[in-house]
Amino acid sequence: MKRWNSVPAALVMSVSLIALTACEEPKVDAAVFESLQQCKDEPGMLADQCEANFNEARNQHAAVAPKYTSQEDCQADFGDGRCEQAPYKTTSGGSVFMPLMMGYMMGSMLGGRSSMISQPLYRPASSPNNFRTADNRSAGSTTGRTRVASSATSRPSFKSSTIRRGGFGSSGRRFGSGAT
Repeated sequence: MKRWNSVPAALVMSVSLIALTACEEPKVDAAVFESLQQCKDEPGMLADQCEANFNEARNQHAAVAPKYTSQEDCQADFGDGRCEQAPYKTTSGGSVFMPLMMGYMMGSMLGGRSSMISQPLYRPASSPNNFRTADNRSAGSTTGRTRVASSATSRPSFKSSTIRRGGFGSSGRRFGSGAT
């Protein structure tokens, strides 16, 4: 039986670590806040920019938040008391539920990037200290000025179907867009 030499094994481990690090997504500047007031209290942030970005995120919330056909399914993913009825109905007239907006990420004026937009953030029950975008991308746990993966800053997609419990699940059902 041949024995592993510790030098080649260490070399393989080092190369593997470098390869994994090289695949890490680039980070970009952003600002994450739990409330409008938290943004206004942040040094260097302007009140009118905080308000405009908060309003943009709030206006997107109903369109982009994950949707569920039952409050129980929503709460299984986001926690008790962290879901609300959406202003939409299913095509059969049933209620639709979505997580509460637990914060927002802004970036349109940070780092000179015009492609970065404001968007609502959510906190899943499985990691209640971390923020997630409506498309289930991590925005980290830090509030204030921070750096996030560049994919987290892309425009969230409109959610036109409901999902079942299981972390932004993969099964869905269409719903109408008529407001209640």
